[in-house]
Amino acid sequence: MSEPYHIPALLNETIRSLAIRPDGTYADVTFGGGGHSREIFDRLGSRGRLFAFDRDIEAYENASFAENDKRFTFIHSDFRYLGQWMDYNGVERIDGLLADLGVSFHHFDTAERGFSFRFDGPLDMRMNRNGGRTAAGIVNGYTEENLADVLYMYGELKNSRQVARHIVKAREHAPIQTTGQLAQAVLGRAADADSLNIMQKKQLTLVFQALRIEVNDELGALREMLQAALGLLAPGGRLAILTYHSLEDRLVKNFMRSGNCEGKVQKDFYGNILTPFRLVEKGLIASEEEVERNPRARSAKLRVAEKL
Repeated sequence: MSEPYHIPALLNETIRSLAIRPDGTYADVTFGGGGHSREIFDRLGSRGRLFAFDRDIEAYENASFAENDKRFTFIHSDFRYLGQWMDYNGVERIDGLLADLGVSFHHFDTAERGFSFRFDGPLDMRMNRNGGRTAAGIVNGYTEENLADVLYMYGELKNSRQVARHIVKAREHAPIQTTGQLAQAVLGRAADADSLNIMQKKQLTLVFQALRIEVNDELGALREMLQAALGLLAPGGRLAILTYHSLEDRLVKNFMRSGNCEGKVQKDFYGNILTPFRLVEKGLIASEEEVERNPRARSAKLRVAEKL
């Protein structure tokens, strides 16, 4: 039996929070395995529409549930271009948008994609493999100072300078081209993933997270998508975002609270906060039962806001 492409976290809670209308127009900007999209699509009537985005064309293989149905449109694109694609398709307003910011199981568990230190494979990490820089390009091309900045900003590594120094020292002998070589450079020795202690695994997880975010400009794309969503959502439309680490969660929390990613709050003459949203879910987490079934749901957090 093949491994699932992805098991969505908080699936029922997310779909319920969108308050889907049969005749509504919705966007799933992180299609992945299609789990969320399938549930949205099943609730649409003859006049409903669903637009699904994914940077990875391999995800399209999971769209068979809506094959040849004009209510469904798959868009092979970064969700940062949400506004342009909706305009291209003649859509002025949407009634809900879903974004599951977690990396699909398919990416983590496929060695040749290079997203995990659990498997030795090419140091790639690109969501869209049609072009752009790879993690190997960053690891071997950035200066020590720039590497340290990336590790600190996107991995929140307190010892980022030390780790960057280890990486630069290792690449002086030979280019770092695989996930195993990067892990060895960071730890200072070769080690099988199963033999690593908790602290070593945590450090490697943060290093790989930082590089993945930099490769795919994940936070920049998220900012652009959220701003586009604000302009597209109809009054009463809902924005549902699943986050998995503090950087993206802080950004989403700020946006839902203030209408901007910096969290700059504006107030009226009477001191009331001016915001385009009403908060519906302020950080729902998975139940113990769900985490037992799907351990990767442990770090998921659902935030939902309704456009005023």
